[in-house]
Order: sequence, then structure tokens, then C-alpha cells
Amino acid sequence: MSTEASRQQRESPWASGLSLFAAALLVIGGVWHVFAGIAALVHDKVYLSTPEYLYSFDLTGWGWIQLLLGILAAVAGFAILKGQMWARIVGIGFALLSMAIQFLIIPLYPLWSLLMIALDIGIIWALATYRRDPL
Repeated sequence: MSTEASRQQRESPWASGLSLFAAALLVIGGVWHVFAGIAALVHDKVYLSTPEYLYSFDLTGWGWIQLLLGILAAVAGFAILKGQMWARIVGIGFALLSMAIQFLIIPLYPLWSLLMIALDIGIIWALATYRRDPL
């Protein structure tokens, strides 16, 4: 088998291994953010209000931000499956932003926030350690 045929056989436009794992986590995280955004838009009392908490949020704006970021994350997850480099960068950026957001709302929903932070760490790890097979 020639080296050209061998190289073409190894290259695939579809994701595999850690890239597939990261794409799945990114789509799952995006869908969760979409659900949280819809919940904040539909029902104002979804998030608990803590009178002495340092940060205060407008739930309508918060809902739109989560909804749009969730859609972006899901689109990036599907683009990672197709092997798009821009999607890896967007995915890492989304995970970093999601971690910061979840850190801010730990007092409101501690278990949910910690679960999302763990998911974001998994996304960053999988996207940052991805390497293509050598030619």
C-alpha cells in the first residue's frame, strides 16, 4: 500500500476518541444550558433569591444568555464531530465561561453548579488534549 493511500485511510473528517467524548459533553452541556435558560425565561422564580448574596441577576437577561450560549455550545459540539478546529476553540471558551457562571451561582444551586463545573472541566481536558494521528 502506498503512503498516499495509507495517509488517506487514516484521515477521517469524523471525530474519534477524546474528540468524540468532548463533543458529546459539549452537546449535553449546551442542552442543559438551553433548559436552564428556558426555565429562567418562562418562570421568574426558578432561581432562589438570596437577599445577602453579593451578585444579583436579572432573570430575563440571564435566561437569554444561557439559552444563546447553550445553542452555541451544541452547534460547536456537532462541529467538533466534523473535525472543525474553530469548534474546539469555541468549546474551550464556552466551558471556561460556563465554569465562571456556575461559580457565581453556587450559593443558589450548589449541586447543579458543581456538576456543571465538573462537566466543563471534562470538556476542557478532552478538547485541550486532542491530537490528530501522525501522518
